[in-house]
Amino acid sequence: MPGTTFQDFAQLRFLLSIDGIGPVKIRNLLSSFHSIDNILEADPSALSDVEGIGIFLSKKLSEAKKTLPASFSKFEKEFSALQAHDVRAVSFFDKEYPDLLKKIYDPPMILYVKGEFTVKDDFPIAIVGTRQPTTYGKIQADKFSSELASQGITIASGLARGIDSVAHEAALKTNGRTIAVLGCGINVIYPPENKKLYDKIPNSGLLISEFPLGTKPDAQNFPSRNRIISGLSLGCIVVESGVLGGALQTAEFALDQGREVFAIPGNLGVKQAEGSNTLIQQGGAKLVRNPEDILVELELKLKPVIGKSIPKPNVDINLFEQKILTVLEDKEMQIDNIATQTGLSTSDCLVNLLTLEFKGLVKQLPGKMFVLI
Repeated sequence: MPGTTFQDFAQLRFLLSIDGIGPVKIRNLLSSFHSIDNILEADPSALSDVEGIGIFLSKKLSEAKKTLPASFSKFEKEFSALQAHDVRAVSFFDKEYPDLLKKIYDPPMILYVKGEFTVKDDFPIAIVGTRQPTTYGKIQADKFSSELASQGITIASGLARGIDSVAHEAALKTNGRTIAVLGCGINVIYPPENKKLYDKIPNSGLLISEFPLGTKPDAQNFPSRNRIISGLSLGCIVVESGVLGGALQTAEFALDQGREVFAIPGNLGVKQAEGSNTLIQQGGAKLVRNPEDILVELELKLKPVIGKSIPKPNVDINLFEQKILTVLEDKEMQIDNIATQTGLSTSDCLVNLLTLEFKGLVKQLPGKMFVLI
């Protein structure tokens, strides 16, 4: 079973145990010193020159180094406990660490993982929502999750009551894969009524946490959990959420991380839909009516998973439009390059591209770039 070595685990845990040092500062240190060994051997003056460290943290780190033997002894027991729970530590530097998660601003240095990653887990879709969904919300979460999972797409969520639980269950019932990101230690089952779901997921997916074993599900842990849900996903679907719901927080993280955000419109006057409807109204999420909307929007990114093109609407196209579609193929292209390769004038290209947009075949991106959808 892959995972990080004890030495790497203990060194990272040691750095993370120092108050004021987190994933961003560790990456800054590694950028300067290239290895944790070099960081631990560096003198305070060299450490203080690193961005974000300064004199105060450099002294704190140097003082903490005196406790290394005792710390490593404690982490050795922790590492053994992981094995006893069939959990492994996956560091930021391990090959199996999710590539999408590596690209966010503050990826966890260590993930605690139960279950095995597969290639299908490279491009998950997150489905999140309220802990107190309406019947309509449950139906939509089940529909979107089961249909996307049946296409080979891994469904990510937070194992919370309500929409999260429905999304995980729906993925599993279609023999699909699902990832549950926890806001507590990976050996802590929360909420307790999800024990059966907790036990099933590692057989067809993964349980993931950035928190050490035994960590309680305290409220301050869930924002960190939410950034991981969005961070390891291509896009995030909000099913139902109140105006202050954690699902909206996950959507905000997704937007900050450059991920796609979608929302299913909810019934007016229902408090569980106020947040998701507002998200659509304010332009923070794209309205989706069915799972096909997600597949069309993310087709190019999902091709490695679904392995086929999404059926296009049956529409008539003229000779000039066909030329443009042939040139675009599966890549983004700037308007001047399209004109050059089709032999059409820029103005003629723009007219035909606009028509193709109306037909749902082409999408315009910033900088007069165009791409097939």
